[in-house]
Amino acid sequence: MLAGMPSLSHQEQQDAADRIHHLMEQGMSSGEAIATVAEEIRTLHKDDRVTVLFDDDDDE
Repeated sequence: MLAGMPSLSHQEQQDAADRIHHLMEQGMSSGEAIATVAEEIRTLHKDDRVTVLFDDDDDE
């Protein structure tokens, strides 16, 4: 996971955005809606493995 979030497909990202908008329409603040959806995503993908490679070479 990168920054504590799994890698999501475009459709999963769109679904998350739609869910956030729905929660905000129900009266939830934007920050709370984002946190709620992020926690839902983390729970659904808690056993997923994402490999991240960093290039630490300085190209000066």
